Amino acid sequence: MHTGMLGLASGMIALRYLPVLPPVGWLLPMLCAGLFLLFWRRFAFGFFLLGLAWACFQGQRAIDDRLPAGLDGRTLWVEGRVVGLAQHADAVVRFELQGARSRHATLPKTLRLSWYGGPRVNTGEHWRLAVTLKRPRGLLNPQGFDYEAWLLAQRIGATGTVKDGQLLAPASHAWRDRLRQRLLRSDANGRAPWLAALVMGDGSGLSPEDWKVLQATGTVHLLVISGQHIGLFAGLIYGLIALLARYGAWPRALPWLPWACGLAFAGALGYGVLAGFEVPVQRACVMLGLVLIWRLRFRHLGLWLPFLLALNAVLIIEPLASLRPGFWLSFTAVAVLIFTFGARLGPWNWQAAWVRPQVLISVGLFPVLWILALPISLSGPLANLVAVPWISLLVLPAALLGAVLMPVPWLGDGLLWVSGGLLDWLILGLTALAGYFSPWSPGSVPISVWALSAVGALIVLLPAGVVLRPLGWPLVLLAVFMPRESVPLGQVEVMQLDVGQGLAFVLRTRHHTLLYDAGPKVRNLDQGERVVVPVLRSLGVQGLDLMLLSHADADHAGGALAVQRAFSVARVLSGDAAGLPAALQAHPCISGESWEWEGVKFSLWQWDGARDSNQKSCVLQVEANDERLLLTGDIDVQAERALLQSPLSVPTQWLQAPHHGSRTSSSMVFLKALSADTVLISRGHGNTFGHPHPQVMARYRALGMQVLDSAEQGAVWFRLGAFDSARGLREQRRFWRG
Repeated sequence: MHTGMLGLASGMIALRYLPVLPPVGWLLPMLCAGLFLLFWRRFAFGFFLLGLAWACFQGQRAIDDRLPAGLDGRTLWVEGRVVGLAQHADAVVRFELQGARSRHATLPKTLRLSWYGGPRVNTGEHWRLAVTLKRPRGLLNPQGFDYEAWLLAQRIGATGTVKDGQLLAPASHAWRDRLRQRLLRSDANGRAPWLAALVMGDGSGLSPEDWKVLQATGTVHLLVISGQHIGLFAGLIYGLIALLARYGAWPRALPWLPWACGLAFAGALGYGVLAGFEVPVQRACVMLGLVLIWRLRFRHLGLWLPFLLALNAVLIIEPLASLRPGFWLSFTAVAVLIFTFGARLGPWNWQAAWVRPQVLISVGLFPVLWILALPISLSGPLANLVAVPWISLLVLPAALLGAVLMPVPWLGDGLLWVSGGLLDWLILGLTALAGYFSPWSPGSVPISVWALSAVGALIVLLPAGVVLRPLGWPLVLLAVFMPRESVPLGQVEVMQLDVGQGLAFVLRTRHHTLLYDAGPKVRNLDQGERVVVPVLRSLGVQGLDLMLLSHADADHAGGALAVQRAFSVARVLSGDAAGLPAALQAHPCISGESWEWEGVKFSLWQWDGARDSNQKSCVLQVEANDERLLLTGDIDVQAERALLQSPLSVPTQWLQAPHHGSRTSSSMVFLKALSADTVLISRGHGNTFGHPHPQVMARYRALGMQVLDSAEQGAVWFRLGAFDSARGLREQRRFWRG
């Protein structure tokens, strides 16, 4: 039985790793083959094929529900109903529209929309909106968040920006919105947004600094509704009834165990409805229901049975759940607890029962966080030792009771005030702890090294006294002490990051690292913090020898402050130093300056006749083993003519497209003089500037130049000086990537 369930779950999880989905015509033979194997009692293989067929069928349904390519970038009038809680932050309203209809086209069932400067939008309202629609698309960088996978797991078929709209019908049942507004208006010691996150799963009121504190201390799971909240609340109800029964306070006419299980599950469902009953909450309720049934009737079958039943139930309901990081974290945490508690000999004292689970879960989650490219909190075990009981025993009960009893002003508001005060004490402690320990991002390593470290974590989780247990820690520590592949002398590792409509290049020699531009910052979206910093950490960069900002425009220098906060930067240069924030302490680019790192020559140039920031761009030429790269920033045709009179006007194999390939750059004279083999374009997919311009692309094609476009290839990297070809991250195929 266990073998069959493992095979079924493995088949559905295998969907995550498919480069392409099999043709629909193959699903029926796959299904028949699975049934045939089951008939011959090959349960593991038979259930694997059945699970894979079901997952592929659901994956294809989600892919088919995406916006047609012909509608990408078009503006249509659509009608639909708002679902979930809309997020209102920084003058932007973000919400999901379900059942969207248009007179001109068939649309996906669910759209994720942004309305800049829009009015308040509430759950259940019907709107008619003018929306510029886009196919699901996201930035793609090493160790980065895969936005396209997340959208597919949410079954969101398109994103869009609202241009105009009108409310057609108000919400008939907007009680969750009204409750949220009441919570946000409550006097909760200044922590009302935190209570809204804890009670309703609405984290939109938390600031970026709040999220950083939670991430640094590994406590994000405590302040947004997750499976742990559902389990804690149900456990409180179950434990209270069990305590009453133990001391004779529970009515003898009512058997305590069925009532404890039933009321615990009812409480979990009620909390889930309050939280919007989203997929993580659904997953938690399924798991909890199976555990309670096991506790009631099937304890003799062991702990792994409800775990496997819950795992398969979640995947059958939504096979795309395996694309979510939360799926792996929640099931891994539960598996670690079953493995460690189920294997212990004798009971633990209360100190061990309090401390050991946090330590063991941290060890067990380490390889999962590593392979999912999520930051690892060094202070997480310590923070959770206090935060878990503080939230579960004190803050959460008071907050939920306060939310339910808000119609009784003095009682409901009083409970919210108390819970807010308790939460405030905890947040002050977490903030202090976050100041001492920053989250750690282990670098990318070969899968074999990761597997050895994962095996080490498993060995560490074995019961005390097992002979091999001391060998686990050295394997785990491979993540810390594994020597990284070094760049050969005389070569440069070049990576063009996918930062959307902006620019960021990382150049690494054997012992030095240079960052050319730091990505864009638009409102609160800082790609320096979201993309550049995580990539540098994944590469094992400890500090920057030089941050060269071509000029002061926000799409090139916007992320510089975030980079400077995260790393020590020995020197900052810019072609427009006066236009940058004073905190960067940037020095002006000096035309003609050059230096050498490990046999690689770097040379700067700037047009002395520049009149605007684009023309002031500091151009960098890198030469390794007679192979050259030219990084041009946003220079235009006039600056290009001046550059052709400089020492940098020599044959160049790699060229960064000036000004993202705009019409005012990449003149034919300039391109012919450099005779580049490959041009690198960094731009946002479907950007409003029309980059790269069709005329410029025609010039590139006429000269036979290979075009590597970040919007099409994702991050691109190559070795300058090795005369090798470049690789784009989208070459690593996944079925959800367009």
